[in-house]
Amino acid sequence: MQQATSSTSQSTSAYFEEERSADVVNARMGDAVSPRLKQVMSVLVKHLHAAVKEIEPTHDEWFAAIRFLTETGQMCNEWRQEYILLSDILGVSMLVDAINHRRPNGATPNTILGPFYVADAPQYDNGANICLDGKGEPLVVCGRVTDIAGKPIPNAKLEVWQTNDDGFYDVQQKGIQPDSNLRGVFTSDGEGYYSFKSVKPRHYPIPADGPVGKLLGAMGRHPNRAAHLHFIVTAPGYDAVITHIFTPDCPYLPEDAVFGVKRELIADFKQVNDMDAAQTVGLEAPFWSVTWDFTLAPSSKPPRATL
Repeated sequence: MQQATSSTSQSTSAYFEEERSADVVNARMGDAVSPRLKQVMSVLVKHLHAAVKEIEPTHDEWFAAIRFLTETGQMCNEWRQEYILLSDILGVSMLVDAINHRRPNGATPNTILGPFYVADAPQYDNGANICLDGKGEPLVVCGRVTDIAGKPIPNAKLEVWQTNDDGFYDVQQKGIQPDSNLRGVFTSDGEGYYSFKSVKPRHYPIPADGPVGKLLGAMGRHPNRAAHLHFIVTAPGYDAVITHIFTPDCPYLPEDAVFGVKRELIADFKQVNDMDAAQTVGLEAPFWSVTWDFTLAPSSKPPRATL
């Protein structure tokens, strides 16, 4: 009789109950599942069930959520990843990035990659101009790449990209902007110096014509990103830096749509009216100038369990 009672108790514990819903679901995972996948799925199920219990959605609300996710997937294409956009506007992209890039004091902080990075941009000599459409206020960017002790890092690779003065990346306007407009790859010299010419970045909206844009509007939020230039800086033996630099006069610094602004990444953009200085860099006055140094931390990524 005792054995039958125990068997009945075990069988009953496998059936769905509202109070124990997450435990019942997580108990179904097989013995051969990888430890990392088991950890991830257990936590996701636990918090998803907790959220549903707190919200208590109606069937109509739940199906509306399913439709939203379906439409988000349908919006993805070769150059647009709507799910990345969703992750961005919820602050999850920045949180994942922060967790994975905890660096020593003094190292340049990361921020999000964004959906418009393109590999294999044109390689330029230092001092070259990456603005191919002639729009915008001229800008000179220069600085050094060093380690956290201040030692220069020669031959560091700097990839840079930004929107044009109309607020669009080149891949968003195929046939309108020149290919690789405002994109380039530079290499630091023997003393770690780099330089290039571009245009002063301006704020712009993230793509808001899809389900993520509609969600932003429903939450009473705007889609604007603070004005910035993107960078990826890499060198052998050092952690890669994926980051932005922001203009200090942008009104969207404290409310960037994807939470990408960090105080340490707000640069000092100066307007230069000196004709001799303009002639030296091959521009007309006035132009903008920003000096920005990148500080790389030694590579120290520990091995991590995979899903």
